[in-house]
Amino acid sequence: MTPAVTAAVLLAAVTHASWNAIAHRVTDKLVGFTLIAGGGLLIGLAMAPFTAPPARAAWPFLLSSAAIHIVYYALLMTSFRLGDFGQAYPIARGTAPLVVTVLAAVFAHEVPDGRAAAGIALSCAGLTGVALWGLRGRRPDWAAIGAALATGLSIAAYTVVDGLGVRASGSSLGYFAWLMALHGAVISAYAAWHWRGDTVALLRPFAALGLLGAVLSVTAYALVLWAQTRAELAPIAALRESSVIVGAAIGAVFFKERFGVPRLAAAGLLVLGIGLMLHAG
Repeated sequence: MTPAVTAAVLLAAVTHASWNAIAHRVTDKLVGFTLIAGGGLLIGLAMAPFTAPPARAAWPFLLSSAAIHIVYYALLMTSFRLGDFGQAYPIARGTAPLVVTVLAAVFAHEVPDGRAAAGIALSCAGLTGVALWGLRGRRPDWAAIGAALATGLSIAAYTVVDGLGVRASGSSLGYFAWLMALHGAVISAYAAWHWRGDTVALLRPFAALGLLGAVLSVTAYALVLWAQTRAELAPIAALRESSVIVGAAIGAVFFKERFGVPRLAAAGLLVLGIGLMLHAG
């Protein structure tokens, strides 16, 4: 985890939380996610002619990741529809790092040393704290929690698949361009079929907001894919999920959701965990 990799992943965390907040702000979740995925499709198609195509060995990972991303979008839409942003986002993002740690050890043979493992565990404790604070004083909505947990599992799955795929591709930009184009095309096609002749009318009022979300989404994942070619998957996943703290702040400022002392404590744990990961090895 060099300073350049760390800076890239932290920037990805900020841009990721921002596009998720934009998606949550659009009342019709399918509209929001269609604009973001469609914008990703346009950006991917624009990039593809100017990047080296992924190596043949990367295509099974690329196709699998596109399918997992489609499932992820569907689950994330469900999470945002059922739960508050400040609840759904931390649970979804906080589930992923520990699962990535296990999957990376099994499939990428990346076993973190003691300090890195402690950093990942502390970071996950902080993320869990943010999620639990989102549940305070209310009966748990198990449907919303279940959707957010399933979203987290899909995040872990595509993180590991893309980590292996981008390393096999020979071109992180080429892999990224085709990934955006593939899953963006499927989501856009589904939305056009679902809405029939009303597609343009439904998308137009949110077009500018949705395209801003697309740029932020593309930026966030391009940075993560680049980082995955230069560092192990589990620390990147844990560091990336510092977006949960950003998301909590966005929820407090824009959605009038309380931040509170427990979230500050959770943020402190996350920072300590990041520090351990940066000094591991």
